[in-house]
Amino acid sequence: MSGPLADAVWPQLEDGDRELLIVPLGATEQHGPHLPLGTDTAIALALAEAAAARLPGAAVAPPLPYGSSGEHQGFPGTLSIGAAATELVLVELCRSATESFERVLLLSAHGGNAEPLLAAVARLRAEGRAVRGWSPAWGGDAHAGRTETSLMLALAPARVELELAAAGNAAPLAELLPGLRAGGVRPLAPNGVLGDPDGASAAEGRALLEAAVSDLLAELGSWR
Repeated sequence: MSGPLADAVWPQLEDGDRELLIVPLGATEQHGPHLPLGTDTAIALALAEAAAARLPGAAVAPPLPYGSSGEHQGFPGTLSIGAAATELVLVELCRSATESFERVLLLSAHGGNAEPLLAAVARLRAEGRAVRGWSPAWGGDAHAGRTETSLMLALAPARVELELAAAGNAAPLAELLPGLRAGGVRPLAPNGVLGDPDGASAAEGRALLEAAVSDLLAELGSWR
């Protein structure tokens, strides 16, 4: 089958192509005063759907909207299940998914999922399961700045409160990491922004999305 897995009925899967399942991984966490809590999930789902539209036989699982977001816990609305639970969820989900699909791609658009994703994929591959993890390499600022604001302007402009956008802490991520691990985002950036949304545009977001989809298709093309 192709398209959203949630829209399928089981006989379609039994009799159809089940080569690849793409699982979008996001988060529910603050994204500054101007972007929605579901930003990472929206981006992951958009990338998965765009890639699947160009790949016959690729299905898109319902997105996982929770992940490892403890560094954002100082802001209301953040819902984190932590690294250990994220890893376990991914392992059990893929054990189930590989009973129905030949390959499973875990597509994460949240940086906090990186470590549990790597650990889960290592466990699953050690079990002989055809599972990979992939995340877009956007470059740019770290969180709720120009990059993510441009992406959301391209995907869901009505969900962006652009008049509330403001610069936060624009230091390089490598410089911020020790403080993020020690005390989370809020002491470093009271408005939750690690970067500066100034200059964001829907056109830039569309270009970023297209480049990421091209990278993803190349990754999948090499995995055959």
